[in-house]
Amino acid sequence: MGWLAAMALAVLLWASCGQVYRPVVIPVSTTPPNPANFHAVFGISTNVLSNPGTALQIDVSGDSDIGVANMGVNPTHAASLPNDSRIFVASAGSVNSDGTVNVGGVDIVTGFTPAGDSTTATGLGTPTIFTLPNVGNNQSSAITAISEDSTGLVTVTLSAPLVRAQAGGVVIITGVVVTGPNPNAYDGSFTISSVSGTTITYVDPVLGLATGTSGTATIPIPLSCSYQPDFLATAQTSTIYLANYGFENDPNCPLTSTDSVAALNPAQSTITTISYLATAANPIAHPVSLAETPDAQNLYVVNQGSVNPPVAGTIMDLSPTDLSTLATIALPAGSSTPVWAVSRPDSRFVYVVTQGDGQLLTISTATNTVTSSQPVGGPGANFILYDKSRNRLYVTNPTAAAVFVFDATSDAPTLLSAISMTTGANAPCPSGCSPVSVAAMPDGSRFYVASYQTLSACPAGSGVSGACVIPRLTVYDARSMTVKPISSSTSLLPPSISLLGQPLFGATQYAVARVSSCDPAPTYAPGTTRFRMFAAAAADSSHVYVSICDAGSIADIIATTSTLSTGGTNTPDQLVTDLAAPFSAASAPSGGQPPPQNPIFLLSGQ
Repeated sequence: MGWLAAMALAVLLWASCGQVYRPVVIPVSTTPPNPANFHAVFGISTNVLSNPGTALQIDVSGDSDIGVANMGVNPTHAASLPNDSRIFVASAGSVNSDGTVNVGGVDIVTGFTPAGDSTTATGLGTPTIFTLPNVGNNQSSAITAISEDSTGLVTVTLSAPLVRAQAGGVVIITGVVVTGPNPNAYDGSFTISSVSGTTITYVDPVLGLATGTSGTATIPIPLSCSYQPDFLATAQTSTIYLANYGFENDPNCPLTSTDSVAALNPAQSTITTISYLATAANPIAHPVSLAETPDAQNLYVVNQGSVNPPVAGTIMDLSPTDLSTLATIALPAGSSTPVWAVSRPDSRFVYVVTQGDGQLLTISTATNTVTSSQPVGGPGANFILYDKSRNRLYVTNPTAAAVFVFDATSDAPTLLSAISMTTGANAPCPSGCSPVSVAAMPDGSRFYVASYQTLSACPAGSGVSGACVIPRLTVYDARSMTVKPISSSTSLLPPSISLLGQPLFGATQYAVARVSSCDPAPTYAPGTTRFRMFAAAAADSSHVYVSICDAGSIADIIATTSTLSTGGTNTPDQLVTDLAAPFSAASAPSGGQPPPQNPIFLLSGQ
């Protein structure tokens, strides 16, 4: 009977287990965190007048900024060493962001080490400053007469005019001998009140000085000539090259022209060589772009030239070793205002776009001649991107509202598509817009066009009133070169991506108020905005970023889906967030925070 009792007990226990509560896990369809390797993108922003701009580092997988540092006044461009170990930012501090002269402003290049992949915040490395050389001697003139009136105003007559003397500047008086207990009383450094030919006046706090007829007046070398650095480039880790837009006949500088290219040594944090570009034949160069061939044998300089006075643009080939001129390449007849250049990876060709007439020029590095010239929409072309994954060239022309795609595998690029932003199937902006930048996915799957529309009166429901800018990003399939339309359920600007999201912007906002300093000039010069918007793709093809000058933010777009889930919000090519630029030095509204700085350039890192 014992075995029957044991069996009955076992059955009872088995049956009772069915009454025990077991929790049930129901999966929720959400996008999991991105476990991608560490990658970075850098944003460069300008501040209000005479205040330093910033560099900001974005952690791609974390969708956040992980480091900010001050750069110089009026940042213009940035570049990295090929191994991404250091980032360099050019700043044209001698000219304000509104194009006016910044008296006493200094042009510099700032280098820093990026923040690394770490569980603790490290921030950007301590910035290193490169200053441009100030060459030449002090300018002096003999004094033929010097006297002081009863108010202390001293009048100096010179044997020859001092061309660098100007009101508000400094004059140094030496060697004047007068009778009395203090025979050298005139000697000293003074602020100039006025300049007229060979006559200079200034105020001396010492009164009662007698008339003199000897001595020397000297204008010292200024703290810095105006170089206006505007572009950085390199294909090697030992040197980075800097283009200086330059300034002609500056009365405060001993140089006739500072249009130049400089070589920077990252290891020593010094400028080792500088080559001045102005010649008798081309007295104004104004370099605005550089392209070093990957074999480090040629450094091509895009000299924009000048509209007033009229000086033709040129392309120069400099030796990367010592910056000596290897060749000066004239533009084809009718071409003008070259603005951007890129090199083919095999170093055989360099491509230049001209803004004045809208041509894509191909230059053979073997002969330093223009081997082909192809139209890209007429005047207004502004930018070229070389897509290494597909060996393509993308050229934007905001005036023509078009993007031109070329196959670069042949010696002369072959036009694959002339993409209109205003016509055709899924046209991004039928009423008009300005495409200004392209980012191509490193995996070769897509390319993205950043464009904007400006309106004098924004429509109701846009989120702002008055003059506004409507930024958008359009996704194109790289194989077919057609729009990959974004649904109206996920974008306020279908078929493109609307770039303004919460919490920085309203839930239905797709426009921002126009900021006048973000308006691009008809012809670029430091102190004007080159890119109202700029796009850059992360190195792992997971994200695309768009700087929006007027919005004071950088849009972060996720370009992939997670391998773990495809439901819920896990949709590719969607806005993830908007990263605000650092606070500016502008006054804060009552009870609020200062407005952000204005992002003007992006740089993809490792």
